[in-house]
Amino acid sequence: MATLKFALCIEDIDCDDIEKRKLYQALPDEEASQEGYLRVVDESGEDYLYPESYFIFIQLPIRAQEVLAATT
Repeated sequence: MATLKFALCIEDIDCDDIEKRKLYQALPDEEASQEGYLRVVDESGEDYLYPESYFIFIQLPIRAQEVLAATT
């Protein structure tokens, strides 16, 4: 299994589909990253761009990644 990236939401100003203190799966998007955005699978179950400053990356054990990936 490839290592997945997860990010903790630390801000949700003007965003209805993310919540503070929740983990979200982050998807690779080099172009968005260069513009200061992060692509995450949000509460709608779809992936969208949000300001990168709204998240901090969290390193999780492989087993935790598997469990979280199975629920997204």
